[in-house]
Amino acid sequence: MTQAAAPVVPVPVTVLTGFLGAGKTTLLSALVRRPELARTAVLINEVGAIAIDHHLVRDVRGDAVVLGSGCVCCTIAGDLVRALLELAAQVMRGELPPFERALIETSGMADPTGVVATLVQHPLVARHYRAGAVVTAVDGQLGLETLRRQPEALAQVALADRLVITKTDLAEVAAVDQLEAALREKNPGAAVVRTAGGDVAPDVLLAPAPDADWVEAATRRPVAHGFLATFTICFEQPVRMGPLGLWLTLITQMHAGAILRVKGLVSVEGEDAPVVIDCVQHVIHPARRLPAWPDADRRTRLVFIARGLAAGTIASIRRSLADSLGQPLAG
Repeated sequence: MTQAAAPVVPVPVTVLTGFLGAGKTTLLSALVRRPELARTAVLINEVGAIAIDHHLVRDVRGDAVVLGSGCVCCTIAGDLVRALLELAAQVMRGELPPFERALIETSGMADPTGVVATLVQHPLVARHYRAGAVVTAVDGQLGLETLRRQPEALAQVALADRLVITKTDLAEVAAVDQLEAALREKNPGAAVVRTAGGDVAPDVLLAPAPDADWVEAATRRPVAHGFLATFTICFEQPVRMGPLGLWLTLITQMHAGAILRVKGLVSVEGEDAPVVIDCVQHVIHPARRLPAWPDADRRTRLVFIARGLAAGTIASIRRSLADSLGQPLAG
């Protein structure tokens, strides 16, 4: 009898993003030297006819090469799907050693939603990979001005699970404190870490804060004014996942580009443990069940980070979800 092949366990993928000059490559260069990342596939997305950043990480020969540390470094030439699947195929053929995780550095002008969408929605990619944390690097010297002037940088911050303030050795402490306060306002759920010279613990980048922590923090520090707004929708009674999933699909498509992030803990009819909802713009991650509720609060809590939505539109979003679920809003 032929022995069945072992099931493929999807590899978690961290997306490292941040505006031009934020220090992403410095972080990456320091990380790939760490023994904790010895079995990490590193992919770099560059803009321009001449690729530079990957040489600053390690020498790249051909499309992919096994580094001395055991990492795999691959330059993406405009085809993320091809690069990811080729890495998986090389492992299966024994041409590369298996890796435990992957890390993708985006270009400075990139919206990381496209990378997350590829990981979640492409059936072949999703067989080998799963979306992990979105980590955004923010320049400790120029971050505040960049956030004021560059909408791409603002979106990168709002989409993050974790924020890393770089170059803190080059900036005044008061300026870094001010930047951190601004980041916590724009994305209340994301953990904030400071670094100098790319010196940061690997687990800070690769292990996002638990979903329950993100939701709890964003619920505690809502922002409902200015260009960015965070708001929470809660329900006392368990809900049905079918209507909720359909509503999320419709509302994220209807407000594409405005609703930047949705995360939540959902009390589902007939279930004892919560289900995690996670959306990055129009991309809806597969729902995940937690082993248990993190605290005594068993309500459904959905936290939204939105850009440019009027108060009336937010109120309409609240009402439409309540109508779809046939429940009154809580709180």
